[in-house]
Amino acid sequence: MTTTKDLSKHPCFNRESAGSCGRVHLPVAPKCNIMCNFCNRKYDCVSESRPGVTSAILSPEQALLYMDKVLEKEPRITVCGIAGPGDPLANPETMEAIRLLHAKYPHLLFCLSTNGLALPTYAAALAELGVTHVTVTVNAVDPKIGARIYSWARDGKVIHRGEAAASLLLSRQIEGIKILKEHDLIVKSNTIVIPGVNDHHVVEVSKMLSSLGVDIQNIMPIFPVADTPFADVPAPTHELIHGLREQAKDLVPQMTHCKRCRADAVGLLGKDLSGELAGILGDCSRSLPGVDLSKRPYVAVATREGMLVNMHLGEAHKFQIWKQDGDAFALVEERYAPEPGTGTKRWIDMAKLLFDCRAVLIAACGETPRKVLADAGVVAYECSGLVETLLAEVYGTGDLTVLKSRRKSLGKACCGGGGEGC
Repeated sequence: MTTTKDLSKHPCFNRESAGSCGRVHLPVAPKCNIMCNFCNRKYDCVSESRPGVTSAILSPEQALLYMDKVLEKEPRITVCGIAGPGDPLANPETMEAIRLLHAKYPHLLFCLSTNGLALPTYAAALAELGVTHVTVTVNAVDPKIGARIYSWARDGKVIHRGEAAASLLLSRQIEGIKILKEHDLIVKSNTIVIPGVNDHHVVEVSKMLSSLGVDIQNIMPIFPVADTPFADVPAPTHELIHGLREQAKDLVPQMTHCKRCRADAVGLLGKDLSGELAGILGDCSRSLPGVDLSKRPYVAVATREGMLVNMHLGEAHKFQIWKQDGDAFALVEERYAPEPGTGTKRWIDMAKLLFDCRAVLIAACGETPRKVLADAGVVAYECSGLVETLLAEVYGTGDLTVLKSRRKSLGKACCGGGGEGC
């Protein structure tokens, strides 16, 4: 599928449009299939701009609702992107989100960022769905170096480690980029510079990208993050990054205006509105389009002792039912969960049990029960922490800046790696 869109309107690929064309990143992809040694998805601060950070997770339907509101606030948005907080292609929701958004907003450019592990499977489908730009993060073309960057790679149900993981990832990146170029998509590659690991290797990466026909390379410094293997790696100097770009520019055109955007970035590159729109993003993440919340005043909680959200949906034998009571919350009752062992019927019965609940707070749950509950109007929030703190987040009454930093995730579980820059 050859695109006929005006590709100059993508501010990340065309610097000249950065001051007049905006982008929105829709955080619909929390899961990942690799673990980068510089990634940690546990932290979220409204003042922290780095890949993988987001204030909420959206379902495809919620993403459509959020896009409606974003375009009302900032009509200069020309690009709809999905960049995490995990890897978009490790999340089946990504394809559905693109389909819904492209059907309603065909005039927008659509882009996606990926580590490339699953790219060969989805590359042709992305073109058919109307995606015009894809970013593939390539940090090494030598598996020995890649083994120092990636902890593991999950291919289906098999986990690869060390050089096997790096070799598999590289082969998939090469194959995927070839397919993208066969379908005339614009391809950017991010290359994270990690001093002492791959800084001497970046030009070799550029040579391979050039041979694959990659359109632009973004050589970018590592962002050291706490509680990661590379937490104490010194950030590359400006001189090092500039020198590498100078060496690579005759091989691949270089991007020099990257803002290392959050997974929920929105607005112009020089005027990000993710903080300003965090409340709207949060509201959308707590909504189920078409569901009347006035008929669902309660929230169910899976807890062992009554203070913490700390039980998996499958192991919960009962739920506390809470309601909002002014500025506080009140425990209404307890309801016993359906007996296990009945397969999907158990989740259908559970949805009936929680018919008047807008959400259920659990430590974790599988995709099948999540979908069954969502279809019945109950949002399953995977989270951890104090019950009343998390109730405040669901009901939208708490300090979201504080609350978001405490949770594991809201909406779906997050794990490391794969957002733009990862």
